[in-house]
Amino acid sequence: MIMLKQMTILFLIMMVGLYAGKTNIITEEASKKLSSLVVNIANPCFVVCSVLGDTHIAGEKLVLMALAAVGVYICLIVLAVFVPLLLKVPVNVRGTYKVMLVFNNIGFMGFPIVSGLYGSEMLLYVAVFMLPYNILIYTYGIYVMRKDGGENGKMNVSGLLNPGVIAVLAAFVIYIFQLHIPEVIAESITMISNVTAPLSMMVIGASFAGADFKKMFADGKLLVFSLLKLLVIPAAGYFLVRLWIHDPVMQGIILVMLGTPVGSMVAMIASEYGGDVELATKGVTLTSLLSVGTLSLLFVVLHI
Repeated sequence: MIMLKQMTILFLIMMVGLYAGKTNIITEEASKKLSSLVVNIANPCFVVCSVLGDTHIAGEKLVLMALAAVGVYICLIVLAVFVPLLLKVPVNVRGTYKVMLVFNNIGFMGFPIVSGLYGSEMLLYVAVFMLPYNILIYTYGIYVMRKDGGENGKMNVSGLLNPGVIAVLAAFVIYIFQLHIPEVIAESITMISNVTAPLSMMVIGASFAGADFKKMFADGKLLVFSLLKLLVIPAAGYFLVRLWIHDPVMQGIILVMLGTPVGSMVAMIASEYGGDVELATKGVTLTSLLSVGTLSLLFVVLHI
């Protein structure tokens, strides 16, 4: 029921964002600026904030979570080869489907959900997932999108050193060396991090303003894909993880990482590197809407 409460709160904030988008309080240009603010400032502060207090996460648990994160992404990349074939999607959009399958909205939804469920200290586990995510989205993600979009597949490493990665590395340094951060800086970082959840949800909600919901729900392949991504894969992943990770908090966080919707970065990469922008945008929107119910359902059915 805690998950249901948390997702209801986030959904209501998304609806505020939808209203703001419909009434042009948040215009398309403003939405881009707010997205940039969340990705480059608020979210990095959210990550660093997770290690500013007294953290009780043991080092071996972080290593275990890191191994789990690597395993999760390997499995998702393998699944991404077969799911588009299973759905019989056209060759020219397979790259977009692959990237949508692998990359979830960890930044915009994962952080707020985990913080609400388990507390800000547990965001360090989410930060562990962010490192391979950022590495893969700028290499594998761009490679697949360009290759299946008809361009020469070429890995891109120029975006690897971004504010998100820097924040994760900074958080690990603070955690490992138990660095003391001056109170005035720590409180400033905390205050900025507090805007992450509401801003993220309002930006997502505002993105729904121009969506054609009738057309979106009429796309059978995308709907089946969304249910596979949001229900089948997270549930299967959860049962596999339980075989070798016995900490219920870690299990729940991994389930959240798997059950969040398609990441908004997917649409940006599709636009930049020859993917299907309309499909990626529909994927982000549809899975974001459905995840409010599917994540809650997973936590209720799995008794987490």
